[in-house]
Amino acid sequence: MSELLKTMDEKKKKIKEMLKRLQKGDDVEKVKKEFVDVLSSISPLEIPIIEQELVKEGISPREIALMCDIHVEVFRNAVSGAEKEILNLPPGHPLRNFYDENLEIMKDAEQLNLYVSMLKEGPNLEAIDNLKYLLSEMRKIGFTHYNREEMLLFPYLERRGLSAVPSVLWRKHDEIRYGIRRVLKLFEKDDELWKKLRDNVPAVASAVLDMVFRENNILYPTALALLSEGEWAAIKEEEEEIGFYKITPKKDWTPKEKPVYPYEISPTLDGETLLSLPYEVRKAVEGKDINPDTHKIKRNGDLDLNTGFLSSEEIDAIFRYLPVDISFIDKDDRVRFFSGGHRIFTRTKSVIGRKVQLCHPPKSVHIVNKILRAFKSGERNFAEFWINMGGRTIYIKYIPVRNRDGEYIGTLEITQDITDLKKIEGEKKLLDWR
Repeated sequence: MSELLKTMDEKKKKIKEMLKRLQKGDDVEKVKKEFVDVLSSISPLEIPIIEQELVKEGISPREIALMCDIHVEVFRNAVSGAEKEILNLPPGHPLRNFYDENLEIMKDAEQLNLYVSMLKEGPNLEAIDNLKYLLSEMRKIGFTHYNREEMLLFPYLERRGLSAVPSVLWRKHDEIRYGIRRVLKLFEKDDELWKKLRDNVPAVASAVLDMVFRENNILYPTALALLSEGEWAAIKEEEEEIGFYKITPKKDWTPKEKPVYPYEISPTLDGETLLSLPYEVRKAVEGKDINPDTHKIKRNGDLDLNTGFLSSEEIDAIFRYLPVDISFIDKDDRVRFFSGGHRIFTRTKSVIGRKVQLCHPPKSVHIVNKILRAFKSGERNFAEFWINMGGRTIYIKYIPVRNRDGEYIGTLEITQDITDLKKIEGEKKLLDWR
């Protein structure tokens, strides 16, 4: 049987037979067992080709789209050895979350191809509407799935000197982000929209499926081989901050180790570990010096600020160079701090320790007290004002500051000249800088 499955034609024939049986209502588990050879021999990139054959044989794309969930269930157990290791991880493990998202991403990319096939002969409103919805949803992949990889997973590889893999994948992520945005812009013009979608959407679907393959077979096995439980625990702590693509992670995994962040690890790689990595990764570093990032970020005397480490000199300089004025009063309404440098409203050191009520004209003190009462009671979370001063627009915002237990510990005053900000239109991106 396995010899016959070496040709694409045989794969197509067997998959078509399998999907037709699923369409007729055959038991999924029974079909999976009978077609295990063919399922283990195909990649996600071959799925669209096979489905096009089904369309040619008269099965409507709409019917195939309805079976996408079944496809995911079928392919879930027809995976490579590396993927099986990932599936053995408990639900809720960060790497399992990445993999489960890829099943949803693969399903959406598959549906793109199916609806595009409905445009082969001409315009089709249903297909166009479904493509617009799918592409709008798939924009979120960049904000969630790819963003978590770039911000949470890549730093651990880079710390170990394996920056080539993250660099290539991040570039591919951006190409996919751009491709989806570009196709969505086609919907802004109606002239021959169906032709433009027919000609442009398949490339996006192909790029997305290719990324699924790269992640499942290169990135995730590499991460599985390199990262410790503590490192995964750190990713777990941060992942909800970014969010997920079409999954709600389970809470089954509770790490026993405390979180370990990239700057805390010893980034050396021994020969045995390198040999355990996927072939593509070994090939990328073959003959090259691996230079782990051994920089120690925390220095003697630094303050641990929970989200980083700074010296008192750096803190002072940061506040002086902020493009906003900041003042802070404590829970007793005493001025404790103001930022230096250029200020819109003058502050002098003599104000430190002064009651904030005494820093305002008597006629406005009752408003100051009213704001503070609202902040302390939790009734309000900000108060904002804007005034014209010397031809400039000045924005003033008061924000209550609370500790991690939600207790009021003071109020922050932020003042900013927004005159020029009000004139901003369009976009100016980082790559536009000269």
